[in-house]
Amino acid sequence: DTRVRGWFLLDSYLPTFFLTGAYLLCIWLGNKFMKNRPPFSLRAHLIVYNLGITLLSLYMLIELILATWEGGYNLQCQNLHSAGEADIRVAKVLWWYYFSKVIEFMDTIFFVLRKKTSQITFLHVYHHATMFNIWWCVLNWIPCGQSFFGPTLNSFIHVLMYSYYGLSVIPSMRKYLWWKKYLTQAQLIQFLLTIVHTLSAAVKPCGFPFGCLMFQSSYMATLVILFINFYIKTYRRAPSRTATKESPATTEIKNGFHKDCFGAANGFLNKKKAQ
Repeated sequence: DTRVRGWFLLDSYLPTFFLTGAYLLCIWLGNKFMKNRPPFSLRAHLIVYNLGITLLSLYMLIELILATWEGGYNLQCQNLHSAGEADIRVAKVLWWYYFSKVIEFMDTIFFVLRKKTSQITFLHVYHHATMFNIWWCVLNWIPCGQSFFGPTLNSFIHVLMYSYYGLSVIPSMRKYLWWKKYLTQAQLIQFLLTIVHTLSAAVKPCGFPFGCLMFQSSYMATLVILFINFYIKTYRRAPSRTATKESPATTEIKNGFHKDCFGAANGFLNKKKAQ
């Protein structure tokens, strides 16, 4: 798209490719480096980091709502060129959304430095690495129009999520964080709504590229499947008889979701068997 020519990181795929490679390399080398070293606490760093992501997500949420309202965006299907300056405004916000995905690589780096290696699963790395690369493609070919919906929902969810993660780092706040399960449900609803919105443009087209709609729907379907699997493991599986006889579990603050969750989730409260 000629409207995004010259924007930072977009003119060539190489920076996105090499940053993704550096991310994967940092995970591998970082785990080796930390193998025989004590974990870092990083409490202050996590508070600042989570606050920063929360504020960035809030900005993107508000700006996307205002820009699409100004452009008279059609919720069912919106093409790439009919809204004029509002399309440029949306594209600028979506560039920040793309850039936020490289910032969120730090979720995994915090795992490494805190030696939470059980959290660095295929699902976690898959989500982080693919999102950054997919959004490079989005910004280059479909930087506005129908592309606005997923980031709007995701920015709202991230305001809630990173607020939760930041608060969970503060010991005095942990007793108030009873809403983890509802965050998980909200994330799943987000994926389902994005699929419905994407397919609505395929059912009643408005000129938005059909292939892009199919790709996004397929990718989001993989997240739905993985997330349902995580939800079942975390909330629906009945405890075994052996587990019920053991001493009460202690609560540990982890810089992330349950180990089977793909998402960037620093700060959830997870249960660990008492030693």
